[in-house]
Amino acid sequence: MGTLGRILYTVGFWVRETGQAVDRLGSRLQGTYAFKEQLNRHRTVMNIFDKKPEISDNAFVAPSAAVIGDVQIGEKSSIWYGCVLRGDVNYIRVGSETNIQDNTLVHVAKTNVSGNIAPTIIGDKVTVGHSAVLHACTVEDEAFVGMGAVLLDGVVVEKGAMVAAGALVTQNTRVPAGQVWAGNPAKFLRNLSAEERAFIGKSADNYAQLGVTHAAENAKSFSMIEADIELRKQIAQQSDDYDSHLGIVREKDPDLAFPDKAASKGPH
Repeated sequence: MGTLGRILYTVGFWVRETGQAVDRLGSRLQGTYAFKEQLNRHRTVMNIFDKKPEISDNAFVAPSAAVIGDVQIGEKSSIWYGCVLRGDVNYIRVGSETNIQDNTLVHVAKTNVSGNIAPTIIGDKVTVGHSAVLHACTVEDEAFVGMGAVLLDGVVVEKGAMVAAGALVTQNTRVPAGQVWAGNPAKFLRNLSAEERAFIGKSADNYAQLGVTHAAENAKSFSMIEADIELRKQIAQQSDDYDSHLGIVREKDPDLAFPDKAASKGPH
C-alpha cells in the first residue's frame, strides 16, 4: 500500500471513529432513555494493508465467515458460517469446487521449526469438515478432512486421501493417496473403499450446489423475504395431503410455486 493508500485508510478509520463518538454523545444526552449498543465491526472480507483476498465471482463466502489477507478462493468453492481463513503472515490458496465447512480455521506460518516457508494450499474438490484446523499444510485435490481434524505445519494430504474425524496429524506427516488415517497422533488405518472414493466426489458436488442456494438466500432483500413468507402461506393452504383425506381434488394455481431462484440468480 502506497502513501496515498495509507492516508485514505487512516482518514476512513477516523471518520468511523467520529461516527461512534457522536453516537455515544447522543446516548449521554438522552440520559436514562439511552442504551449502549456495541458496533459490530465484523467484515467478511478484510485486507491486511496491501494483502487483499481474491474470491471468484461464483464462490460462496458466508456472511459470518472471515477471509483475511492474502487468500485466493477458486470457482464454485464455499466457505461456510463461522470459518476463519487468515492469510496474514503467509498465503492461503483454495481451489475450485472445494468446501470448507462451518467453524473451520485455516491459518499459515511465516516459518516453521524446519525454517521452511509455510503457506496453506487446498486443492480442487476438497471437503473439509466442520471445526477442522488446517495450519500451514497442503491438502491435494479430491482429499477429505473429517470434522474436528487438526493438520499441523508441513502436513501433506495427498490426492484422494482421507483424514478421519478428530484425527491429529502431526508436523511434516504425509498421508498417502487412497488411504484413511485416524487417531491421535494419526496413523494409517486402512485403504479407502470404492464407496468412500465416490463419496468424496459427491460431497464436493453437493456442497458446490448448496453454496449456490445459500448465496441466493443471503442475497435476498427484505421485500423478497416477505414475499417468500406470503407465498409459503398460500401454498400451505393447498396441501395435497390434507385434500386427499377430505377427498378433494382442486386445480392448482400455477403461480403458487417457488421459482428456481438459486439457479437463475447464481451465487455472490
